Amino acid sequence: MSTQQMQAILGDYEIIKELGQGMMGKVFYAEHRYLKKPFVLKVLPEELAQNPNFIQRFEKEVALLGVIDHPHIVKMDNVSSADGKYFLVTECVGEGLTLSQYLQEKKQLAEEEIYCIAKQVASALDYAHQMNVGDEPLAHRGLKFNNILLDLSNNDIRIKISDFGLSRIVGIGAVLSRTYRILWEMMAFEAGFENDEGDIEKLHDSFNQYYAFLAPEQKGRRSSSRDADAKADVYSFGVMLYYLLVGKFPEGFFPMPSECNLELKRDWDGIIKQCLNLNSEKRPLLLVDQIEELENELRPKLKPQEIKRPEYEPDPAAVFQTDKTVAIYTPKKAEVKEVEPILTEMVVVEGGTFLRGSNNGARDEMPRHAVNLLSFAIDIHPTTNEQFTRFLTAMGGEKDANNNDIIRLRDSRIRKNTGKLVIESGYSKHPVVGVTWYGAMAYAKWVGKRLPTEAEWEVAAYGGLEGAQYPMGDQIERSQANFFSSDTTAVLSYPANKYGLFDTAGNVYEWCMDWYGYHYYETSLQEPDNPQGPVQGVYRVLRGGCWKSLKEDMRCSHRHRNNPGIMNGTYGFRCSADVR
Repeated sequence: MSTQQMQAILGDYEIIKELGQGMMGKVFYAEHRYLKKPFVLKVLPEELAQNPNFIQRFEKEVALLGVIDHPHIVKMDNVSSADGKYFLVTECVGEGLTLSQYLQEKKQLAEEEIYCIAKQVASALDYAHQMNVGDEPLAHRGLKFNNILLDLSNNDIRIKISDFGLSRIVGIGAVLSRTYRILWEMMAFEAGFENDEGDIEKLHDSFNQYYAFLAPEQKGRRSSSRDADAKADVYSFGVMLYYLLVGKFPEGFFPMPSECNLELKRDWDGIIKQCLNLNSEKRPLLLVDQIEELENELRPKLKPQEIKRPEYEPDPAAVFQTDKTVAIYTPKKAEVKEVEPILTEMVVVEGGTFLRGSNNGARDEMPRHAVNLLSFAIDIHPTTNEQFTRFLTAMGGEKDANNNDIIRLRDSRIRKNTGKLVIESGYSKHPVVGVTWYGAMAYAKWVGKRLPTEAEWEVAAYGGLEGAQYPMGDQIERSQANFFSSDTTAVLSYPANKYGLFDTAGNVYEWCMDWYGYHYYETSLQEPDNPQGPVQGVYRVLRGGCWKSLKEDMRCSHRHRNNPGIMNGTYGFRCSADVR
């Protein structure tokens, strides 16, 4: 129904002009015929007015919305029906400017403007979420730019949220049905069917906004009003905040605001991660306190990792030496030379939600699913022979404290010559091989690091390429990695991935921290936060393929495993570290 078709008089109100088209119907600027005061009319769609279930729910619950009284929520003045149309009468806010229109004018808001808007929206949501309607908190369920109104009359930004609680009355099922119908109308228009171009353009903008702001639980096939609770509003708040800071909606693997805008003074990343958590139970319910904490909080800077060498008791048995009548033999102390490790440069992978696994690979790679990881640092290349030789020198042998083998020298490029460790000529910069999982763990502990988890390794290997098969993309050539060849190559010989990591495909298989589980991804799908692998097992995980592997083994999602004590000429490792 166009503006021309709308009667000039609707009940006690005279229609002056149409303000916009939304998912809930059309909005009009009107004047009361007798009071001569301006109001805003929200005329609900005709299909709802003809639904007896809606009429019953509307008359029962609309009175609940009249008790809402908050400076940042549009006050409902009246509810009425006329000529078969149901409409809500609300106060006028400024000139009816929406945040969507304001963004079209300004393009990019200053950080102080964003903070001001976020604090007021958070205040309104917190107020509503602490009100109970029946047995659940009052929720908006449809927050977006078009129902955030701005009043700029006093040289500052004052916002008010409209349509509060309207989705509850209409019903989330009816809202989604109307959403999909509008999507069909847009597709029909693009296909050449007859429609009003102006109306379709307005619906297109409204649809894009509405769907982008929906929480994951609201988009499910069986979404209900109980799914779309206050936590869905928190997700919509996170979408709003992210768009204001970055200029686009968060989709797929999206970067944090601190990566997109280096000029930001506040640490917005934390609240964005919490609000956009896929698990609604982990989103915060109250927002104002978290926004206010950003007032003087500067973005954290990563500090370089400090590695402290362990201190050992010089003679643990001395406490038991009680016989003072017998002279105790004290061997001459040999001069101990301190062995310093050669550390590898690391890159930091910012925490977030990532996809791992494959629906087209081996059975143990299925299903492809999302995992939530904290930020971590990882070596840019596998540990080399010269690095590992220093560790063996410090250890004084090829076994650890539990008598586990660290390395089998005959499978490596390290040799013993007159009691000294020597690297074969030309192999100093090659990755060390012949190392057991125990040896990799011991080395990582010696340099103050750890082995990466299987999830961390795969996320780092993709280098931020969503949906790719290999670190370089959907294909891989022998000019991009060392595979199907005759020997290892020096690290840094092939191009790095987008994160700046070398040899994540080929050269050597790399030990990970996790036990291997054939069906573990099904568990990880249910418990996606920082998966650490099964609690026990027979094999440990290796990733990345090696110098004699086939192309299939180079895929980032490919999983390999073996006994942690096994040693051969294709097994190496790289180290990781936590980032605080």
